[in-house]
Amino acid sequence: MKMKDKRQDLRPRERLQSKGAVALSDFELLQALIGSGVAGSDVTKIARELQKIIKDKSSTIDYESIASIKGMGEAKAVRFMAAYELWKRHFQVSERPIIDTPEKAVEQLANIRDKKQEYFVCLTLDGANRLIAKRTITIGTLTSSLVHPREVFADAITDRAANIIVAHNHPSGSLNPSTADLEVTERLRETGSLIGIKLVDHIIISKNSFVSVKAA
Repeated sequence: MKMKDKRQDLRPRERLQSKGAVALSDFELLQALIGSGVAGSDVTKIARELQKIIKDKSSTIDYESIASIKGMGEAKAVRFMAAYELWKRHFQVSERPIIDTPEKAVEQLANIRDKKQEYFVCLTLDGANRLIAKRTITIGTLTSSLVHPREVFADAITDRAANIIVAHNHPSGSLNPSTADLEVTERLRETGSLIGIKLVDHIIISKNSFVSVKAA
């Protein structure tokens, strides 16, 4: 049955208003979110196509795939992706820690405190500073040639990260930033500003303490 043929009190938006969102099925919630259809593709048909993408575990849920559904268009696709991102940030990924201070970043770096070599690590973060992934980029003495921006930002781009925090350990125990530390920080900061992924901090960690290069 097309939406226009349903009694008004049975339409998803009206039912949501009177009964609450919990009373609606997944399909009806999609219909309420979409709102209206277009000629040749009413809201029921659009919701059915959208539901297929959501249920297909092999599908990629992104703006391009959603906007490609006939009848979605730019405005509906943007609205859906905004709702989807909010859900991921605050519900689906609620178990992911928020890294919004150097101290919280250091909590993720315990595994490199006692290393005998320098480990350069990158934490990728979403727009709410929730941790997406932690990766070791290089192992060895830190130099600007060893830590190349493409190695740092390649995975960050794949992760669709909004921000990154980088860190490395000093096996000597010294927390004084070297010339190479400062050069790498500046190089990554400049590259990040060009591609739209912010370098939030560069942390040097030792066995018992740490320092933020950004604040040094």
